[in-house]
Amino acid sequence: GTFSQRHAVLTDQKTMKQICPLGSAGYSGRLQICNSHLSEFATFGFEFGYSWESPKNLNIWEAQFGDFFNGAQIAIDAFFSSSESKWLRSSSMVMLLPLGYDGAGPEHSSSRMERFLQLTDDDPFTRDPKAVNMIVANCTTPAQYFHILRRQVLRSYRRPLVLIAPKGLLRSNDCVSTLQDMAPGTQFHSVLPDTVDPQGVRTLVFCSGKV
Repeated sequence: GTFSQRHAVLTDQKTMKQICPLGSAGYSGRLQICNSHLSEFATFGFEFGYSWESPKNLNIWEAQFGDFFNGAQIAIDAFFSSSESKWLRSSSMVMLLPLGYDGAGPEHSSSRMERFLQLTDDDPFTRDPKAVNMIVANCTTPAQYFHILRRQVLRSYRRPLVLIAPKGLLRSNDCVSTLQDMAPGTQFHSVLPDTVDPQGVRTLVFCSGKV
């Protein structure tokens, strides 16, 4: 969530010198964190356009709460969801939409996943990942989050990605991964297997967030 991403850059209170641990870990790439002003339409549009012009970059736009994407709804409908079919331009831009339902009140409770699912043109009869206009996912472990972002950069083609996740997972002791889960040979899984005996399952509920 936004309040955790802010810790990506540390500031010395005496000298005001800033350091970004992820940006100085010996990697050849560059990490830049920007705290944009509260104009979702403007900042979302800028990041999306940047992803067009610099397809090798991983552009991530995050709403403070998932509800706040509604300020950028026009750009989402006209560009994000139809980038390739309408404009013949591919994009790998990522939207981070923290889902609420944690008692934060109006405008802080839902990322409206149903809207994004309705915007997808996924064909239920094909398994070709290239045959979709965008990807909608809810990563429930740090390893899944790592792998899906890594995949965005390494794939030979570009598709927008919408990541929706409860903020409560940031503080959950059950939401953990080991370094082995992110080691060479591991990858993103569309569905994580459950630990219960499938023979005893009678009802299956698909949901995102809290039921």
